[in-house]
Amino acid sequence: MYLDAFTLSALVDEFMDVLVGGRIQDVLDVDDTGIGMEVYGDRKRRYLYLSADTQTPRIQLLDEKLRRGLVKPTQMGLLFRRYAEGGVIEHISQPAWERILQFDVTGPEGAVSIIVEPMERRSNLLLVQKGIILDCMRRVGPDENRYRLSLPAHEYKLPPPQVGKLDPTHLLLAEVEAFFEQNEDPKRKTQQVLASRLLCVSPLLAKEITYRASGDANQKASDADADSVYKALKQVIEPLAKRQWQPGIVENENGVAAYSIYPVESMKGWHPTESLSEAITAYYGAPVGEDAYRAAKVPVHEAIREAQAKLGARLAALEKSMTDEQDREVLRQSGELILAYQYGLVKGQTELKAQYEVDAPDLVIKLNPELTPLENAQAYFSRYDKAKKALEDVPRLISETRNGLNYLAQLATDLEFATSWPEIDEVRQILQADGHWRGAAAKKIAGSGQSAPLRVVTQDGFVIWVGRNSRQNENVTFGKGGGQDFWLHARGVPGAHVVIKVDGRAIPQAVIDHAASLAGYYSTRRSDGKVEVDVTRCLYVKKIKGAGQGMVTYRNEETISATPHSEKDTVI
Repeated sequence: MYLDAFTLSALVDEFMDVLVGGRIQDVLDVDDTGIGMEVYGDRKRRYLYLSADTQTPRIQLLDEKLRRGLVKPTQMGLLFRRYAEGGVIEHISQPAWERILQFDVTGPEGAVSIIVEPMERRSNLLLVQKGIILDCMRRVGPDENRYRLSLPAHEYKLPPPQVGKLDPTHLLLAEVEAFFEQNEDPKRKTQQVLASRLLCVSPLLAKEITYRASGDANQKASDADADSVYKALKQVIEPLAKRQWQPGIVENENGVAAYSIYPVESMKGWHPTESLSEAITAYYGAPVGEDAYRAAKVPVHEAIREAQAKLGARLAALEKSMTDEQDREVLRQSGELILAYQYGLVKGQTELKAQYEVDAPDLVIKLNPELTPLENAQAYFSRYDKAKKALEDVPRLISETRNGLNYLAQLATDLEFATSWPEIDEVRQILQADGHWRGAAAKKIAGSGQSAPLRVVTQDGFVIWVGRNSRQNENVTFGKGGGQDFWLHARGVPGAHVVIKVDGRAIPQAVIDHAASLAGYYSTRRSDGKVEVDVTRCLYVKKIKGAGQGMVTYRNEETISATPHSEKDTVI
């Protein structure tokens, strides 16, 4: 998806109405390539997210508060706080035909410009004062671009003018005809010709024009009718030239497939939205709530996946060794056959072919010519004894490996549900302690502390404890829970340990159902309509020896069905 120049023009108009005159009350680092700003104006707080991600650069205006997604502030974040925080947005502009947006701010240290260049692969976010770059998200030196450096203390320059492209708002039919007459590539598509010859025409816009002209968005340029293309182009471009924006999204069974500022006919499922910001957020999602920590979770997710792959390979090898009985027997049989035929072996012989069982094929036994027949036989018996001894330990190793994989699955769930730095940090620390963290040690985040289990109190005063990660599960089951307290867990999947405190009272079924809905919600089955939840007493729950925190076995359970709900969704 592209933030083309027309789309940025629509954002300028939208932002001019709601952001100009607003004060930047807070600045935070949302992720490695994005800065968030809280802007207060017209008696309302709005949240602006500026991302220089090379794959999905974007500019989003949100109503929901952004969260800091990095452990330490970036250099850019610190500069934004110094020069922009507390400042007032005076103007928002866009250089003609450029995919660049500029926010002019009167800040604590004078006037500065925040410049966003949301261009895939070359995206950038710069802070400029008096035409000089204070710093930028992505530094570009002379080895990458001799004409246009993006470095601190250097002059900020606009990209060089685009050569060979025409203004689509003042296009003549003859010029469109020339596009296709000059095309010599039989494989080239109409949309590719339009995107390469016209200013501000993105692939999506070119595809839309092609579809309206021919009914085939992938039409070859050699089949194009210039007159039809010209009429379709005018139909799409004229409202844009008049700044008559019609924001909307293309939505299908797989979600939001595209956003636009004009009705899209080339894709099924387009419908209008209240604003372009709403459309962009529907497409990208909002970097708020749990998503605010997405960047911080990525390396931890990768460490878990790597550990799972390693343990999975180990388990496969161990399970295979359990089926290799025939291979071990061949070692024993080989040793016995060497002894049986030792007096017929000659010095330097490298192979013995002999039948161990009647009607069975000959065994081909490799011999070491430097050893005596007796030494060769002893070598085979030694290998057999070693393999047999190793086999005795395999069931225990398989059990430990499976426990390790189950624990990693629980950690993956812990990480998925983590909504704070302490919760993410706990997963990192466990991975490091278990030897699953590659590279430099994952230092404990200063001030992160330890996350606490969720405490829910019903209207009747029943206390329900919910563990939302493995350490909290351990605490809930063996710290908060007493022998007669009820214990719940989503059946057969990683998730929360939930305990209902009995306190000498009979537990109503409504309370058990509510606790079950929490167990379902804080499990990997959260998105299911119904979840099976096991219910037993805490006295029947036991730790698994040698396994990670919160890994348990239990018995005497009853299984009930529950609809997953968070503690915020239901009140009993």
